[in-house]
Amino acid sequence: MQEDHRKWYSHHLGRDMEMLVYGNWGYPVLLFPTSMGHYYEYKDFGLTDTARWFVESGKIKLYCIDSIDRDSWYAKHLHPGTRIWNHVLYDRFLHEELVPGIQRECSVQKIGVSGASFGGYHALNFAFRHPEQVGHLLTMGAAFNIRSFLGGYYDENVYFNNPPDFIPSAHNDEFYKMNIVLGTSEYDFCKDDNYQMSGILNRKGIRHQLDVMPWGNHDWPVWEDQFPRYLSMI
Repeated sequence: MQEDHRKWYSHHLGRDMEMLVYGNWGYPVLLFPTSMGHYYEYKDFGLTDTARWFVESGKIKLYCIDSIDRDSWYAKHLHPGTRIWNHVLYDRFLHEELVPGIQRECSVQKIGVSGASFGGYHALNFAFRHPEQVGHLLTMGAAFNIRSFLGGYYDENVYFNNPPDFIPSAHNDEFYKMNIVLGTSEYDFCKDDNYQMSGILNRKGIRHQLDVMPWGNHDWPVWEDQFPRYLSMI
């Protein structure tokens, strides 16, 4: 499977960012790592191998990006306002730097976004903040409410990056054009978050699939089963 390592400087983040890209062509899917994970995490745990057929057949091109969770949500040494601001900068990096580059490279108007666990939060948050850039949203074992990370701190930036808060009042015709799959499993400790998000989307009339595996917990074997199935829905 063709693998390309990329490293470049982000002006929004003021640092180098790294990414692994799989495939030469195909519909682009941006894959966010789990909590504090790095761009090579999905390679190390074998999740990228589950997409091998889609990549080698030219159907999918995978982009595995780095996170800055250690400087945002998990940076307990920083003031909560600074942590959420760092995430805002990450969102700007995605929205204004990374995703436009992927769109140009693949000659598409919209991309797919995906992720397991906290990567699923990143995928869904980005998709609903910027639905004009996202055509497919595929999450696995995700939780979507980030208030617990901030110890009671709340401001406008928290509101607009906490999907259970901002989605109910958000209005955008592009929401209704997305292919959305919320994946979880019977013993996943994030299962309730997926039911809650499904309820929010149902109340807004946003079509989606809530996929609850009848076995497994919050772990890689479940995600390795889900990811290729969800790619087949693109």
